[in-house]
Amino acid sequence: MKSDRLLSILLLLQTRGRVSAGELAERLEVSPRTIYRDVESLSAAGVPVYAERGRHGGIALLPGFRTDVTGLTTDEARALFVLAAQGAHSALGLEGALGSALRKVMAALPAPHRPVAELTSRRILVDPDRWMTPPRPAVDLDVLHTAVFTDRRLRVRYRHGGDTRVRRYTVDPYGLVSKGGTWYLVADRDGVPRLFRADRVVAATVTDAPVRRRAGVDLAEVWQALRREVEERPAAVRVRVRVRRSRWDMFLRIVGALLVEPPVTGPSAPDGRGWDQGDQGDAADPGEEWVTAEVGYPVLAAVCHLLQFGPDVEVVEPPEARRRLAEAAASVLALYADGPGGSDG
Repeated sequence: MKSDRLLSILLLLQTRGRVSAGELAERLEVSPRTIYRDVESLSAAGVPVYAERGRHGGIALLPGFRTDVTGLTTDEARALFVLAAQGAHSALGLEGALGSALRKVMAALPAPHRPVAELTSRRILVDPDRWMTPPRPAVDLDVLHTAVFTDRRLRVRYRHGGDTRVRRYTVDPYGLVSKGGTWYLVADRDGVPRLFRADRVVAATVTDAPVRRRAGVDLAEVWQALRREVEERPAAVRVRVRVRRSRWDMFLRIVGALLVEPPVTGPSAPDGRGWDQGDQGDAADPGEEWVTAEVGYPVLAAVCHLLQFGPDVEVVEPPEARRRLAEAAASVLALYADGPGGSDG
């Protein structure tokens, strides 16, 4: 472990220049005292490293010193060749650079590690897109990318989901995030963190004004806060459902993100129902196993989302959700009752 730590210190200093002992200790999860001992070990091994104390001090290498040692282990070499988000490189215009970089890494690897790395690149493939997802609209990230890397404010014309109007904002970017194949701009608007889907940015212009980020806040921190805000948003309507056990896996794939309570599995009651709310419709097959769960929706009308499961999913409560589903089902029945165009005649 010490040899790995010494190499990590060497590579960090080579990349970053002067680094404080406190920062090195935090990144390598050791004490500053251990860092100073490691610096002495590097110096004893002939590495021209030195430490300066004081407010503006730190640990650094003598100017001009470089090392070509990669220090990669077998597992580290394999990890570099498992590319989990190839589409992200293409969107940023880095697909060619990625291939070139990997070829250089392969050439720099110690000879014993090369066969493992090459085999990994041919045996492991990660596709971030879900099954049967529609083609994603083309996204031009050039302007957003420029604003992020030049630390400039950004003027955007943006269309929110479900809104045909285009709004204008001036934002302070923290960075770009690709989640599930969708790109997001993470930025402050009037000092408040916001998410902007890149494919809803109608137009964007980089300004000459420097970005105004909140002090001490970075992209990862803002993204985690926004992600929690989206995932932990309270549901306005909680709907209790029962699902045929044989269809539970399919239900979970489609509705799993909306679950607000752990599911309960059990056989149907003697009257064929999976709960004790009394007779609320035709009984299911006696003895069939059902799963009871609670699903959260932002509005009551969204409960119609469950009609796609037909008789395999039944809403138990609240009563207004059952009425909304009954009305929607009746409308569908009326539409198809007389054949094509029958409702117009």
